[in-house]
Amino acid sequence: MPPHQLPAVSVIMPVLNEERHLRNAVRHILEQEYDGEMEVVIALGPSADRTDEIAAELVAEDPRVHTVPNPTGRTPAALNAAIKASRHPVVVRVDGHGMLSPNYIATAVRLLEETGAQNVGGIMHAEGENDWEKAVAAAMTSKIGVGNAAFHTGGEAAPAETVYLGVFRREALEQQGGYNEEFIRAQDWELNFRIREAGGLIWFSPELKVSYRPRPSVRALAKQYKDYGRWRHVVARFHQGSINLRYLAPPTAVVAIAAGIVVGAAVTPWALVIPGGYLAAIVAGSVPAGKGLPVPARLRVPVALATMHMSWGWGFLTSPRALAKRVIASRRPAVMAP
Repeated sequence: MPPHQLPAVSVIMPVLNEERHLRNAVRHILEQEYDGEMEVVIALGPSADRTDEIAAELVAEDPRVHTVPNPTGRTPAALNAAIKASRHPVVVRVDGHGMLSPNYIATAVRLLEETGAQNVGGIMHAEGENDWEKAVAAAMTSKIGVGNAAFHTGGEAAPAETVYLGVFRREALEQQGGYNEEFIRAQDWELNFRIREAGGLIWFSPELKVSYRPRPSVRALAKQYKDYGRWRHVVARFHQGSINLRYLAPPTAVVAIAAGIVVGAAVTPWALVIPGGYLAAIVAGSVPAGKGLPVPARLRVPVALATMHMSWGWGFLTSPRALAKRVIASRRPAVMAP
């Protein structure tokens, strides 16, 4: 497509406590190999670090960068605020710790045109900077860690239930009223479900890749995956028919392991085969997952796998029904066409 025909693009970024990665993430956007017009809108949550100061520097350095406030600190509220403040027909979602590959936007715009999709996305390419983060990255890109989710493990270009982040046609976002602001997590999956229910196409392509920085500690990873499980259960309650067996595996494992430990301690030691079998499985699965990593990182892969599985499953099992009721009560458009 000739440069003068390329659609203008708005890149939206929800950020909170992102001093470590924000400048580099924005650099990867501004250096995109894309000849069309572009703007970057950063939605600033109430950070406790230097995120706001760094954002102000970026605004002063490049006229394409703007900021909007997000006093709630919630990701979906930040996304909606940035969408409202942006103006271009293609909307690219990027997180404050996500690094776009050089031709990401150009490729996404081409795929929107070729496929007719309402949203296109690709691979969440987890990359660590230390041994723990490298272990988490290996777990997050292995099938034993995340199942068969293409945006984690890769695959052929095809229609998808959801994709990582996403590059949207603005009219699709406006038709759906933007993100549901009650979904603190799983807001991408929930929005993509609504787009698909309205007849829109979500398209996955391995051509699109975003480098992602994993959580820096066991505690942070556990909280992340507990929230994922908790809010994925809300999606299942809110949208009937949106669950599948892959999402039921972690809570089933949590129940089976807990039962095995209790029965093994109180009744028969044979029941300990269940937690023992799980432990053996993740240790064995960590070998191919951690291939090529330094030894200290490889030794941490089973810990990362168990943290992800158990936290996601526990979050799913303990997700309060009141969350779904709150979501239903608040269902209203947050982003409207001008």
